[in-house]
Amino acid sequence: TCVLFLAALSLAFAGCAGYRLGPTSGVKPGETSVTFEPVQNETLEPRLGDALAAALRKQLQRDGTFRLATDGAGDLVVSARVKKYHREELSLVPGDLVTARDYRVWATVQFIARERSSGKVLLDETVTGKTLIRVGNDLQSTEREAMPLLADDVAKTLVAKLADGSW
Repeated sequence: TCVLFLAALSLAFAGCAGYRLGPTSGVKPGETSVTFEPVQNETLEPRLGDALAAALRKQLQRDGTFRLATDGAGDLVVSARVKKYHREELSLVPGDLVTARDYRVWATVQFIARERSSGKVLLDETVTGKTLIRVGNDLQSTEREAMPLLADDVAKTLVAKLADGSW
């Protein structure tokens, strides 16, 4: 039984051998600061740019890998351009073949991260975020309420790429 216990113990520890606590890019937490330029919105959805800007800042602070440089003098400068916004019908109101009840909302955003000192592009990625919405009486109100969820999905993906990137 002692042999079985030691074998089980070694297997348990071997399973965690590849796990790393904290940032995986080799950067110490808070060592590098990030500045976000104003989000450029090329879509007809006016609230998306502001929601994305707020979500990016919040997610960067939540992640903890980087410091948010609010004075504009960050080590990394990240620009974002919302390229596409799309709403796709998923289901219809029962008994009504025309009116949609559930939608999937997509946003495609291009991000470029540069080193402030050299101007070197470290990351040039296009990220797609999505969320589901159920429409009540007013589609526009429902979309307005969904903007922060959509922006959070995009922000989580981008901050993860920044934090875990091999650049």
